[in-house]
Amino acid sequence: MKQLPENAIKCLDKGFVRLVDSMGGDDAIVQAARVSYGQGTSKISQDRGLIRYLMRHRHTTPFEMVEFKFHCKMPIFVARQWVRHRTANINEYSLRYSEARDEFYYPDPEHIQFQSAFNKQGRMGEVPADLKQKVQNYFKEISEKSFGIYLELNEAGVARELARAILPVNLYTEWYWKNDLHNLLHFIGLRSDSHAQYEIRVFSDAMADSVKAVAPFAWEAYQDYVVKGMRFSRIEQSLLEKQLPSRVVDDILEDIAYQITATLHYNKHREDSDLYQLYQKQGGSNSEEDFRLKWNSGEIMIGNVRELREFKLKLESLNN
Repeated sequence: MKQLPENAIKCLDKGFVRLVDSMGGDDAIVQAARVSYGQGTSKISQDRGLIRYLMRHRHTTPFEMVEFKFHCKMPIFVARQWVRHRTANINEYSLRYSEARDEFYYPDPEHIQFQSAFNKQGRMGEVPADLKQKVQNYFKEISEKSFGIYLELNEAGVARELARAILPVNLYTEWYWKNDLHNLLHFIGLRSDSHAQYEIRVFSDAMADSVKAVAPFAWEAYQDYVVKGMRFSRIEQSLLEKQLPSRVVDDILEDIAYQITATLHYNKHREDSDLYQLYQKQGGSNSEEDFRLKWNSGEIMIGNVRELREFKLKLESLNN
């Protein structure tokens, strides 16, 4: 295997992902959302809150202001999955103009499994060691034989654009891949999922590292609202409305009143004598004595006021 390029992340046996360049970051998302110039004067906490709001409400255009350009090397069969994401700009190593290199993907034994009985696109189950060895031998045999024939055709003067057709899809290819953050996150969401094919998942995970570094607030919001968040269908909401006891909803609403109060107090300090009245304005119903006990417990978390109030409205709709 050739030496990896500088700052490249190794993927599979001979592949890699390397961030070549990026434009913008969290600040570019905020700038686009506010339609302003320069870096602005907002606090970092306000920028983070805005990015989380945009992600939560699926306002995707500002995320398209951030771009990434990667240099990637992967097996051809991985590239053919990858290119299904059609929003990128791609320039691939051409076997019409250049000769193929003797670089093929050979799977590790741990990733050789049987066809899944539940997922037509997946694999599962432990394969006997002798069958694993046979699979590896076949991969190597067909790769070496096909490459030898390819070289023979080249030496005979057969056009490269035709001779390339003899090569298998475990041959490595390379490309430059440029995409905006919105579509890159969509790619990562699908290809880093546990149901995605292992061979493309490792590349997606490597690209995710670049997103975390360039736009950490956007990555955090993406994890909270897309990867680990939940969206309920109308049928699912109906079941919750019918089956979720009102007392449970009321308890959650009470906790939200405390969290909103604590967050408002954290953002702008209030006098101790004003806290109970502030709590009541958020819908809290405990007595002042109970409020003081809870408040002094130190167990109240702070959050985002807008987000908490949106959650409160959703919960109240379940009781209507």
